[in-house]
Amino acid sequence: MAATGVLPFVRGADLSHNDFSGDGFPAEVAEMTQMTWLKLNRANLERVPDELSRLKNLEHLQMSRNALTSVHGELSDLPCLRSVIVRHNQVKTSGIPNDIFRMKDLTIIDFSHNSLREVPPNLEYAKGAIVLNLGHNTIENIPNQVFTNLIDLLHLDLSNNNLQMLPPQIRRLTELQVLSLSNNPLQHFQLKQLPSMTSLRVLHMRNTQRNLQNIPPTLDNMDSLQDVDLAMNELTAVPDALLRLKNLRKLDLSENQIVKLEAFGDSVWERLETLNLSRNKLKALPDSIVKLTKLKRLYINQNQLNFQGIPAGIGKLVQLEVFHAAYNNLEMVPEGLTRCAKLQRIKLNNNCLITLPSAIHLLPDLRELDLRNNPDLVMPPKPNEKRRAMAFYNIDFSLSNQMTLAGQSPSSSVSSVPSSGALAQRDPVARKIQFLKRRKHHADSDDSANKVIEGMSHIATHRERAHEDLIEQPSVRPPTWQEAMEKKKPRIDYSEVFDEEVGHAEGLWVWEIENFYPNLLDVAFHGSFYEGDCYLILKTYQEDSGSLKHQIYYWIGEKTTLDKGMCAAVHAVNLRNHLGATCRTEREEMNDETDEFLELFGEEIVYIEGGRTPSGFFTVEKDVYPTRLYRASVHGSQVVMQSVPVAAESLDPRFVFLLDAGMRMFVWAGRKSRITVAHKARLFAVKMNKKDRKGKAEIESCNQLKTPEEFWQALLGSPTPPDEPIVEHVSDDQQSSPRPRLYQVRLGMGFLELPQVELKRGVLKHEVLHTKCVYVLDCSTEVYLWVGKRSTRLLKMAGQKIASELHVILARPEQATVSREVQGEESTLFKSKFVGWDDIVPFDFTRTADSVQRRGADIKVIMERDKIKTDLAALFLDRQLNMPHEEANLLMEECNEDLELMEPFVLEGRKFVRLPDAEFGTFYTGDCYVFLCRYYVPPDDEGDSDKSGSEDDEEGEAKAKKVLNN
Repeated sequence: MAATGVLPFVRGADLSHNDFSGDGFPAEVAEMTQMTWLKLNRANLERVPDELSRLKNLEHLQMSRNALTSVHGELSDLPCLRSVIVRHNQVKTSGIPNDIFRMKDLTIIDFSHNSLREVPPNLEYAKGAIVLNLGHNTIENIPNQVFTNLIDLLHLDLSNNNLQMLPPQIRRLTELQVLSLSNNPLQHFQLKQLPSMTSLRVLHMRNTQRNLQNIPPTLDNMDSLQDVDLAMNELTAVPDALLRLKNLRKLDLSENQIVKLEAFGDSVWERLETLNLSRNKLKALPDSIVKLTKLKRLYINQNQLNFQGIPAGIGKLVQLEVFHAAYNNLEMVPEGLTRCAKLQRIKLNNNCLITLPSAIHLLPDLRELDLRNNPDLVMPPKPNEKRRAMAFYNIDFSLSNQMTLAGQSPSSSVSSVPSSGALAQRDPVARKIQFLKRRKHHADSDDSANKVIEGMSHIATHRERAHEDLIEQPSVRPPTWQEAMEKKKPRIDYSEVFDEEVGHAEGLWVWEIENFYPNLLDVAFHGSFYEGDCYLILKTYQEDSGSLKHQIYYWIGEKTTLDKGMCAAVHAVNLRNHLGATCRTEREEMNDETDEFLELFGEEIVYIEGGRTPSGFFTVEKDVYPTRLYRASVHGSQVVMQSVPVAAESLDPRFVFLLDAGMRMFVWAGRKSRITVAHKARLFAVKMNKKDRKGKAEIESCNQLKTPEEFWQALLGSPTPPDEPIVEHVSDDQQSSPRPRLYQVRLGMGFLELPQVELKRGVLKHEVLHTKCVYVLDCSTEVYLWVGKRSTRLLKMAGQKIASELHVILARPEQATVSREVQGEESTLFKSKFVGWDDIVPFDFTRTADSVQRRGADIKVIMERDKIKTDLAALFLDRQLNMPHEEANLLMEECNEDLELMEPFVLEGRKFVRLPDAEFGTFYTGDCYVFLCRYYVPPDDEGDSDKSGSEDDEEGEAKAKKVLNN
């Protein structure tokens, strides 16, 4: 593939999650000489690539989670380096070059999660550093000169080391905002220097041997402190210094020796949102804890709390969302807990619970309720359990409905029953639900009183102005015909066509008509017009009065097509309506432009031969489908198609393959493959044929034991099967699909960036694709370029070039291809890469043309029509009088006279089977029987006498058997 020349303009790229082990790093990266940032995380790097030495403009470098043992060499050749992030490697102290810390612009240094035993030498020369992270190493000592020079640090992480003390020069870090010293044996560090750090926001000192004696008695100057972690220490009470922190929002005191909490004052922790007191020795929480009105998360696991230990007024914590009280001695929880209307997670496992408040079922936002290991717990019944049971069967058991079905008036029989409104007023469940709704609404709006006052003031002002208008204009003028037409004018939403900033500030906008829609042009193309295109021009300027005025033109080329000219005129009018402008839309023709139009471009416009945009009309071309072979696998409900070489050697008896030969598709199942995978692959082929081939392709299923000649003809070009047997050869590494990497193409003034989109848990969802953007999806065996409808032309061109470059510079199989996907017209293969996007739906392959003609094609309609309608009217009718024996015997004789056949059936499992003749007349109390009786019915009139009774009997019998089978 020819070079695109786009690499020198790349300013940044995220090449993480690629395999660059050995010599796999692409040499083309050296051509990105203007690059300023580069990410190589999780890339299996064993050394720093030599190609980085040519990136003289590189400022930010990330190489986390690799196999690096040294960063010598290339980093020293990067004079503009500002940040070095090499966490989660095996770098030793000797593997860090001494001269990189002398770079004057170096501000971020991160060598955490490595094998450092000492502080890197010459670290004190990095005087411009603002972030220093040396956590998760084995450092035992910090030199004094480090904190003497690095006085501009904002973030310092020395956690998870072997530090026993810190140099006193740490007091010089007066600008420090984050300090993490957790998991260090700081036996000789008394925190005397801490009050000098007045800008500190986060202080983490978990497992640092803290007690009440080595914590400063006062922290009055640290008003910015918001997050404090003193877990896993030796505290027997809450330090007094913490009680005076007014802006504290998160406090972790878990795994200490705290026996009792003192009562809180009115101004203590008034902004606290998270409080963790788990794994202490608490027997009770103070009643004053309900004063923490901002508290959202409360953790009190593994204490000694009982029912009396939780304040009854806990319901006052209206913002509480998480309540964890597992491994305690709780027999019950206060009723007030169910008044916390915003609760989402409750953990009460491993307690001594007997019951819970019934209102626990009414919490509107509750998502998790853990009650494991409470053997004596008896859950209160759900208030609407009976109503849900009725709804499960989709049957209305209400008395009024059944009386109506029985033909009786429900009002007469239920006159003594109170009305539903009266019941609702006295229903305690309804009252609790309404109470929780009011509580939740009150929690969501703490300043509700201010909002009410503001709303009343707004209404009063509005009424006063309306009254003044009535005084000034006593007579109401009827609207003119122009105003009436303006009101009746249909409002067309053009917000998706024109951006929000269009026309709301001074400037010039030019659109070209492409496929019936305007496409915004870059400023560099203003004044250049193709003779085969049409353009839409908007000029917005500001008058002396400060109001904005608009000029709207549409330019028609001499050799343009009819659809472009008509769309330019229509969109010009709609643009005027969208902006609410009062100007006219002016038509400008090629070689006959007005002076006002020419002035917009400095009286110099350029004509270019040909046309740049395609016509909106369809051009019929025969599609070309190259032969592709995919190995199918199923992950949950998602069908994954992995491209493999089109060869017999790719087949494996354990898998299912889809051979796409254009207008013919084969689903080939190996003799050891799962039948469910074969069905899923067939469903995938059906959907692919319907959406990508317009239903014209033929789909054929076959297996390894019976493979048609047409399959080998499409795969090998010869109907003869291969001489070599098909064997198991796909390894476990080949079975797993490579992790997809989604790049977003970003374009600026003379540069190009390629960041990766962060995927939660590595799962692709189509919601991440935005209509104004262009993305490149790299699946190793396939590269897809996705183009949003509202993306600019330059962005589309850049995406096409960068996709071609990614296809070349990164190692991938020979059968890998580059595909272009347009928003709204994506292929089935591209959609299959995303979870939940157009998933496979069930399809009945047993349906024939005859059954579709008789019952229709929509399965949902058929299921709705065949749904059994339950009629319980007979249960509500008055009991009939007993029939005398004489009348009963007479009725039996009359019925038996016309009885021709009786077939008995017994229920076995889920269907009825014919009862053997030997058991006819014998009934078992545990079984259920059905008798199919056939009677002779004489014809009503002579017109039907020519129809034989046997035909009627056969038809009736067939219908009866059909109902029985259903």
